[in-house]
Amino acid sequence: MSGEERLAHFPVAFFAVVMGLSGLTLVWQHAAGVLAAPAAVGAGLAGVTVVTFVLLAGFYGAKLLRHPGAVREELEHPVRLSFFPAISISLILIGTLLLELVPPLAHGLWVIGTLLHLGLTLYVVSCWMHHEHYEIVHINPAWFIPAVGNILVPLAGIPLGYPAISWFFFSIGLLFWIVLLTIVFYRMFFHAPLPARLLPTLFIMIAPPAVGFVAWTRLVGQLDAMGLILVNIGLFLTLLLATQARRFAALPFFLSFWAYSFPLAAITIATFTYHELTGAAGLLWLGTGLLGVTTLVIAWLTVLTLNAAREGRICVPEA
Repeated sequence: MSGEERLAHFPVAFFAVVMGLSGLTLVWQHAAGVLAAPAAVGAGLAGVTVVTFVLLAGFYGAKLLRHPGAVREELEHPVRLSFFPAISISLILIGTLLLELVPPLAHGLWVIGTLLHLGLTLYVVSCWMHHEHYEIVHINPAWFIPAVGNILVPLAGIPLGYPAISWFFFSIGLLFWIVLLTIVFYRMFFHAPLPARLLPTLFIMIAPPAVGFVAWTRLVGQLDAMGLILVNIGLFLTLLLATQARRFAALPFFLSFWAYSFPLAAITIATFTYHELTGAAGLLWLGTGLLGVTTLVIAWLTVLTLNAAREGRICVPEA
């Protein structure tokens, strides 16, 4: 297959890689304060994340210019459509991880990402409302990305001084988390199981309550009943999926494996935050363990992705 053909099949889902690397960066930045981990690790990961985003944006921009029909096909696809907001979420996350490193750039990226994400949320939800071809079997946790992803905005929005905007986006994310989580469980309980390619997206269910907990504590400035509910839901979902590790380990590699990355980073940060608010030693040990797991998983995903790219198993037509 020629390079031009591979470019036509360059998937928008690749931006999940940036989400995963952003999550890992935020985890190590948090660990610098909680565990006195070297700050250079977080700074180095921030650089890797930014470079990765620029490269992927360049490739996808080239695809848009040379193969607009292929981009249009992704926009009309019931699963791939949900990954377009991964671009705006990547900008929001990069803005968040650059808050202390490059404040002016962080502010600008957060504003651009937030506005873009609002636009993409409106577009995707409108598509859901006025569709002619979606069925219950099309839904999977990747559908959380467009609307529930709004819950990320307060992470940088509060430190940047945008409380009203942060509450607005948090409210949108919370609303659609409740709605879509109900539909996802209904689909899994009463319809055909998720295909193997989409099984890793189950980990995305961890992210909303985990990120929601961190965002909530920033919004209200304390640990309260709502925060406890969110963090414990996140911990339960992590435990539930951990008990199914053998099922996930048996899967062949798909790009969807990157769905493991950001949710694991999110629950790690949530656990460290929970420890900071309570002082519980057990949470510190759990957070440290999750830090190791998240780092190893993302290193493993990086190796698998590079190997798959080298062997020509990425950017090809879906079987």
